[in-house]
Amino acid sequence: MIDERRTSLVGYLVRLGDDNLVLAQRLGEWSSRGPTLEEDIALTNIALDLLGRARFLFTYAGHVEGRGHKEDWFAFFRDEREFTNLLLVEQPNGDFAHTMARQFFFDAWSVPLWEHLSASTDPTLAGIAGKAAKESRYHLRHSSAWVTRLGDGTEESHRRMQSAVDSLWRFTGEMFWSDAVEVELAEMETAVVPVRLRPRFDRTVDEVFAAADLRRPADAFQRRGGRLGLHTEHLGHLLAEMQHLQRASPGLRW
Repeated sequence: MIDERRTSLVGYLVRLGDDNLVLAQRLGEWSSRGPTLEEDIALTNIALDLLGRARFLFTYAGHVEGRGHKEDWFAFFRDEREFTNLLLVEQPNGDFAHTMARQFFFDAWSVPLWEHLSASTDPTLAGIAGKAAKESRYHLRHSSAWVTRLGDGTEESHRRMQSAVDSLWRFTGEMFWSDAVEVELAEMETAVVPVRLRPRFDRTVDEVFAAADLRRPADAFQRRGGRLGLHTEHLGHLLAEMQHLQRASPGLRW
């Protein structure tokens, strides 16, 4: 593999790993705090799916990079500006409606992403994607059910879900922004240009919002920067908590 393509593939794997790692950390914050026991277990299991996905991606990134970096290095020993996750996934949990809206947007994007990548010309990435696609379809059923239930529920649950949608919509556009890394890999059919995921995402959102009696925000403003390492204030606090133990005692083993 030539060095330029190797660098692009590592960057692509890491950004996908970062998306899943950061969101797994956010969902893990709900552990023992879910609104019901069943939902507590469901959120924890979804977080574990995302964490497992991140581990596969980081491990493969380290292998491609060839510098001896293991999965823990990518998770615990990079600084905030080195993370390239979507801004959406680092947003705080807020109330349960806010968490479900964030999860729904991520899932509606993830399903077509992993389905496309399951046909990647990179066999390892295709294998990771095949498993991730199955998990993501389950996650989408779960999050869309909650968005519908809360949006079409009581006056209070509807207000909270609409408020969550209004707050988070500004972060959805970044999921469809492309850079040279994705364009280069897409030309080799290793990756997918994100804009190709937009029609499926929009269709899913429209269907669920119609069932939930929710409206799309009229504000067209969209934020981005996560792919470039430019994050909201929330990521630094999340990383400080997540990385503290390994940074305080590098190489610590249970």
